[in-house]
Amino acid sequence: MPNDEHVAMLGRGAAVWNEWRAKFLVAPDLSRAGLRGLDLSRYDLSRADLRGADLRGTKFCDADLSGAHLEGANFFKAVLDGADLAEAFLAGAQFLNCAQLIVTRNWQSAFRDDTLACGASIPDRMPSE
Repeated sequence: MPNDEHVAMLGRGAAVWNEWRAKFLVAPDLSRAGLRGLDLSRYDLSRADLRGADLRGTKFCDADLSGAHLEGANFFKAVLDGADLAEAFLAGAQFLNCAQLIVTRNWQSAFRDDTLACGASIPDRMPSE
């Protein structure tokens, strides 16, 4: 279950969210959160737990998703243009495809299934959490 305070903080906008992240250095728990259709462009979601989250139609343009846990998240019609996916965990992500992935930054270093190889090698090891 997601942390209700973390979900509520998302609604305060990218500037407030990013300032909060810089100040408290917490890894947000947004696991299984219903974030459908939100605009999370330019949000710092690095290291966030978004496992099993409903991200259908969510905009992540230029968002920082580096090191985020996105396993099992639903990406149906999500927009990821310019998002940073460095070392993100994408195994089991639903409705994510190569067309969505290749418009992101650092997607080649993301840990992903063979179906998301998208012409690049998949990292050999999973980093520690």
